[in-house]
Amino acid sequence: MNIAIIGYGKMGKVIEQLAIERGHTITAKITSKDSDFSPEILKDSDVAIEFSVPNSAINNMNKCFEAGVPVVVGTTGWMDELENVSGTCKKKNGGLFYASNFSVGVNIFFKVNQLLAKLMNGQPNYEITMKEIHHTQKLDSPSGTALSIANQIIENVERKTGWVEAERASSTEIAITAKRIADTPGTHIVTYENDIDKLEISHEAKGRKGFAMGSLLAAEFMQGKTGVYGMEDLLK
Repeated sequence: MNIAIIGYGKMGKVIEQLAIERGHTITAKITSKDSDFSPEILKDSDVAIEFSVPNSAINNMNKCFEAGVPVVVGTTGWMDELENVSGTCKKKNGGLFYASNFSVGVNIFFKVNQLLAKLMNGQPNYEITMKEIHHTQKLDSPSGTALSIANQIIENVERKTGWVEAERASSTEIAITAKRIADTPGTHIVTYENDIDKLEISHEAKGRKGFAMGSLLAAEFMQGKTGVYGMEDLLK
C-alpha cells in the first residue's frame, strides 16, 4: 500500500518505520514547512495518515478529500468541527477515519471507563476527577483522549453534565487536571473517591509505537473506502 504521511514529526517518523516494516511504501512526507502543499502530491497514495497540528488538520483533510485519498486523522483539537468535516467528506465522496486515540489499549480502556461509569451512576457519594499527562509538545489541553473519557462519563453518570480544566469543580462537573512533562507519551487516570475509599482506572502509554501501529491498522482498513469511520469500526 502507498501511504502519504502528513505531519512528519516524531510520530510521523515512527509511522514511517512501522509502515516500511509492514511492507508499505511511503509516497509523500509532508512537514510543517509544506503547509501549502497541493493535493496533487497525494495522487500516487492509496491513503494518507495525518498527524499535524490542530490549526492545520482541517485544511489537510480537505486536500485529501479533493485528491480522492482516504485520510486517517490522529490530530486532536479540531473535533468541535467534526460535523462540518464529516459533511464535507460525504459531499466529496471522500474517506475519513478519526479517533481521539489510536492505541488499542486506550480503546479497551474506553470500554472499561464506560462500564465503570454506569456502575457508579448509582453511587452519588463518590466524586469523580480526572488527570492527564502528556509531553510538552502537546498543543491541546485537555487532550482529545481526556475529553473522550470525560464525555463517556457524562453520558453514563446522571449527576455530571460537563467538565472543567481545574483541580476542583462544581458537583455537576468533572475536574480535569492536565499536566505537560517532557518525554511523557500519555497517561490518563479516572478517580472515584469518597471519605471511605478511592477507586482508580488508568492507562499509561510507554511510547509512540502503540499510536503509530493503530493508525497503520486504520490506514489498511481505509484502503479503497469512502465514508466516515472510527475505532469502533476497526475493532469490530
